[in-house]
Amino acid sequence: MVHAVVASHAAEQMRKRGISEQQVREVLALQEEIVEVRPGRVVVQAVIPVGDPSTNYLVRVFVDIDRTPPQVVTAYRTSRIAKYRSIS
Repeated sequence: MVHAVVASHAAEQMRKRGISEQQVREVLALQEEIVEVRPGRVVVQAVIPVGDPSTNYLVRVFVDIDRTPPQVVTAYRTSRIAKYRSIS
């Protein structure tokens, strides 16, 4: 899923939320957890360090996988890691 394209809406949301495309690509490459939201859409998420000094955040990337190439529709980060993780 590393080759997913970033929709213009997603790029705008990422910019507003201070998430770089590089961070999104890192999450898509790591794929620590993939959760199906509905048929054709998944959330790919991973914990990555953000900022300086770095703090670990869970970055959640919503991807429509029912198209070729897959399309990133939005992304956000949260410090509430345990709330969204189903793996330890």
